[in-house]
Amino acid sequence: MQTSDDLRELLRRIDHRGYPAYKDTKGVYRFPRYLLSIDHVQGDPFASPSKISVHVKGNVAGFPKEYFTGKCQRRALQDYLTRQFGRTLQQYTFEAKGSGKSGLMSVSRCGQEVLERTACEINAVTGDVILRLEVGFPANGRTINARELEKILFVFLPECIQNSLYYKNNNQKKVRNVIELAEDQEYIRGQLKALGLVAFVANDSVLPRESGVSSRPMKGGIAFQSPKSMEVTMQLPHKGIISGMGIRRGITLIVGGGYHGKSTLLKALELGVYDHIEGDGREYVITDDTALKIRAEDGRSIRKTDISMFINDLPNGKDTRQFYTEDASGSTSQAANVIEGMEAGAKTLLIDEDTSATNFMIRDELMQRVIHRDMEPITPFIERIRELYENYGVSTVIVAGSSGAFFRLADTIVQMDRYLPKDITDAAKKEAGAYYAQESYGKDSRSQAAVKSAGEMSGKTGSCPKAQTPEFDRRPKADKAFRANERIKMKTLGCEAVQINRESIDLRYVEQLVDSEQVTALGYCVRYAQMHYFNGKTNLAEAVAQLEKQIEQDGLAGLCESSSNVSSLAMPRTQEIFACFNRFRGLLL
Repeated sequence: MQTSDDLRELLRRIDHRGYPAYKDTKGVYRFPRYLLSIDHVQGDPFASPSKISVHVKGNVAGFPKEYFTGKCQRRALQDYLTRQFGRTLQQYTFEAKGSGKSGLMSVSRCGQEVLERTACEINAVTGDVILRLEVGFPANGRTINARELEKILFVFLPECIQNSLYYKNNNQKKVRNVIELAEDQEYIRGQLKALGLVAFVANDSVLPRESGVSSRPMKGGIAFQSPKSMEVTMQLPHKGIISGMGIRRGITLIVGGGYHGKSTLLKALELGVYDHIEGDGREYVITDDTALKIRAEDGRSIRKTDISMFINDLPNGKDTRQFYTEDASGSTSQAANVIEGMEAGAKTLLIDEDTSATNFMIRDELMQRVIHRDMEPITPFIERIRELYENYGVSTVIVAGSSGAFFRLADTIVQMDRYLPKDITDAAKKEAGAYYAQESYGKDSRSQAAVKSAGEMSGKTGSCPKAQTPEFDRRPKADKAFRANERIKMKTLGCEAVQINRESIDLRYVEQLVDSEQVTALGYCVRYAQMHYFNGKTNLAEAVAQLEKQIEQDGLAGLCESSSNVSSLAMPRTQEIFACFNRFRGLLL
């Protein structure tokens, strides 16, 4: 192994040479208290920056063992170190001068959520810390400016490492708070099932965000306060006693006037599948970690998905047990999203009326008078929602602002009033009962049948035939390009899409993706699964399980084609892996 002196000598030797001479720096160098690895060198000062990693031995980093042996603690510590390193790094980026990306120094930029990332990895046994960053190697034009790179590697970077990666130089109380918050969040998540909850929203949480393009908490935002009838109290390991609103398993309806906070609450529940950093306002908003946001998604592709629970007897005779389309409608896309969510193991569905297909969600009594059920291929969600819970254990949380159709079916009805929730279950059900029974609704036989149908939907029997259990046995095959191990080009387009060769996987409406690094990871998941698990014999669920087992064993970095070229990746959930595979138009079934 070469030393830091060897690297310094090499830099002075290649100074003022053509930019390709920087390739000679690739390798591992021993510095006094860490190893510096130059993993990938950019070919041009205007190209993507070079990749560098720093390896600090556990006994040198010095973090207490209890901070990294547990998964939630380790993830929180990795997240903290990434943020701390990034803050220190900011003061040095572009301090080294030159053309193109010369002097750029960057590490993964973390949002409000705490995610597993390749940017910082801590060994669960030894406590060794690996931190990965990107550096623009300086040049004047296309001529090496090694003196500026020497400043980066021998002055700026050691200062960042010194201030960030050694326990003794960190604010130890703050580090401890990070670990304790993670342990408290993990405790609440574990209590959800025991208490029969799908979500918990702590009192004094701040749910509104700063703006539509900022995920930071709104200054002066109204503090959340649970209705007494829904209040749950827990004794956390560190924070102590905490109270908040518990959303129970079953069917929960969130209603209220426009701009009163319905969608804000639902958004907090969507992102409650992740832990949040201190000061976010939603630190103690914890949701069932399988919860899935469902919406209509016109134009998406569907690959042999069994949507017969909701759609049957199409006029064109299309098989809905193995439904296939390149251009789904609102109703077929939302039906597929529900079924694919069940296949992905989702036990809670989160739905906003505003982003749903109306004909998928409900059919009112007047429409049923005009268009008889026998002429309608769609069995609306309202007629399956109770069956989903009682037969499949899938709870639903629905935001509704204009339709009262779900009042009689809901187990709990929450009204948002100026961002504060009220439990109006009893009053709403009483009003719904009166509405269906009132004289103005009609006393003829058809209206009486409608009342009876509504009553049946709120009871144990359904108003439509029981659905067949969906079939989950799709067996993907590898595409030829992947099978031949040809070079695969990938490009991440924010949180909206990942492009693989010429195929773009549209992820705009997979709304629980919070970081572009998750999208990059999904691209690598597609690539890796194509090469290792898509063989026409293994079904999709088994392939995802094997993929996640591989990630658990080797980390996200194991998905990359080379250990010397690890991309910036963040861990997606099982549900988002399924969602990406299901939207990949190149998926062969």
